[in-house]
Amino acid sequence: MRTWEANVRKVTPYTPGEQPNKPKMIKLNTNENPYPPAPGVQAALKEFDADCLRLYPDPAASVLVEALAAYHKVKPEQVFVGVGSDDVLAIAFMTFFNSKKPILFPDISYSFYPVWAEEFQIPYETPALDADFRIRTEDYLRENGGVIFPNPNAPTSLAMPLSEVKKIVRGNPDVVVIVDEAYVDFGADSALELVQQYDNLLIVRTFSKSRSMAGIRIGYAIGSPMLIKYMNDVKYSFNSYTMNQVTLRLGVESIKDDAYFRETVEKIISTREHAKEVLGQMGFSFPDSKSNFLFITHPEYQAKELFEALKKEDIYVRYFSLPKIDNYLRVTIGTEAQMETFYEFLRTYADKER
Repeated sequence: MRTWEANVRKVTPYTPGEQPNKPKMIKLNTNENPYPPAPGVQAALKEFDADCLRLYPDPAASVLVEALAAYHKVKPEQVFVGVGSDDVLAIAFMTFFNSKKPILFPDISYSFYPVWAEEFQIPYETPALDADFRIRTEDYLRENGGVIFPNPNAPTSLAMPLSEVKKIVRGNPDVVVIVDEAYVDFGADSALELVQQYDNLLIVRTFSKSRSMAGIRIGYAIGSPMLIKYMNDVKYSFNSYTMNQVTLRLGVESIKDDAYFRETVEKIISTREHAKEVLGQMGFSFPDSKSNFLFITHPEYQAKELFEALKKEDIYVRYFSLPKIDNYLRVTIGTEAQMETFYEFLRTYADKER
């Protein structure tokens, strides 16, 4: 080892889903929305005046912050925006999780959490989900340095009732509790209403899933003005200009078209519910998803083999080689046509396996 390497911070990085680029592929592996962004977003992109790019963007991202505040009926000082929810969550980790006590998050959950904890040298513990992949509320009612969990959880797809979320927040008055609501629009109950009651609660969301804007990178958090101020202080300490001019404009346009947003979400929910019926008839089992994906397993198939067989046909799903879930596949809900192709492959696969 070179002398300088002894001072390098070494972490195990997060591994994102594959991003293939093939003309006729069916991409069901990264929980992207299969439908285009709102028409206003597309129109604004075509009409965008590139001359403004010579100027720095507003460091406070005021136009987007104010649009989000109005949409969610909160004050602008209760909104923080960042470059995707990953950026928002990373800043939240840096800001709030600085105790010597371990933070808590589920053992099966978003795999970026342990990466940030290691990178920022935050001690952590991972309470196990129960046998049905559900978060056990009682595991989070003990001494800790902070709590974070997704609702719905990923990759399990299950949502926690709002009453249980409230128990966790109420039971942790001395630390910040972060609820990661990346998938909340697909059928779960949001904890947003609790923000007015608990000044230690932070809700984090993204434009990547329900708003079809994974490629533009917009995430945001809603919490008490004090929490948001602390996050902005950290943000401004290393990069004031995190949101570019194009992103700010398109984010506002997305928020304006609520009818399109709700229509798209309903299409995905409808396709998901139909997928449950079809896959159930094929012998697959899965948790009762409230997200835009299903977490499926089959008693007769090895998940990794099925994953590889799908990949050979340019159908991409997500496989996790991890304890407890290494015989499951996470399947993003695509268009009805994409899902029909997926079902047809499974029928053919089943015939070959007989």
